[in-house]
Amino acid sequence: MSGFLTEMGRLSRERSDRLDRTDLLRRTRGLPSPPSLNGAGFGVIAEVKFSAPSAGVLRQETDPLKAAKERAQIYQSAGARAISVLTEPSRFAGDLRHLEAVAAAVDVPVMRKDFLVDPTQVLEARVYGAAGVLLIVRMLDDDTLAEMVRQADELGMFVLLEAFDREDIDRAATFSDAMIGLNCRDLQTLEVEPQRFRELADAFPMGHVQVAESGLASVEDIETIVGLGYGMVLVGSALMKADDSGALLRAMIQAGRGVT
Repeated sequence: MSGFLTEMGRLSRERSDRLDRTDLLRRTRGLPSPPSLNGAGFGVIAEVKFSAPSAGVLRQETDPLKAAKERAQIYQSAGARAISVLTEPSRFAGDLRHLEAVAAAVDVPVMRKDFLVDPTQVLEARVYGAAGVLLIVRMLDDDTLAEMVRQADELGMFVLLEAFDREDIDRAATFSDAMIGLNCRDLQTLEVEPQRFRELADAFPMGHVQVAESGLASVEDIETIVGLGYGMVLVGSALMKADDSGALLRAMIQAGRGVT
């Protein structure tokens, strides 16, 4: 595992160790079922994040909670299939309160994106309004990964398993109901290597929603990705930096559905 993921895992473990599983379980009881994610046809998971190690500050906001909510509402109006919210605080300026605010402001499913390492963090995600979670396959051993997927299933949440190579995809394929995402970022340099989308397009098993992640910034990128067989994309930085994120998102969705 790369130094970056190791450090992110250490910081995430520190956060998870402070959680009260019994209290979180109690708080999940009586919650309504989360909205389900429609995996049919092309869709965009639009991301709310304010900073990233590879890109620096994407949006400087005086009121991040308000900004997160308003951005999510723009995404929903533009046709986002789901909304991803970064909750990692140390390197991505994320916050669980952003997740909570977004989940309360929109009707589409909201996904917690973070470097999750413990099933209790899946409970935490649901308590703060998430309908799904992203799990990074490489950060988790087989037993922990299975336990976290099982926890999400019990809560009615969808799971996006993030892979970086063929081995990660093979491990993710054992979970029949999970979506599988390919992040084309080099974990050593954090540079985007879009050729990986083409190189690994044939590695995905039949029956799984195939998601492309990282480095997608234009309509042309979307047309290329869908042409390779990916049924969904996760787009963050490009939308956060766009002067008119709604217009860009609409154009991406139209392009993706036009190809299909």
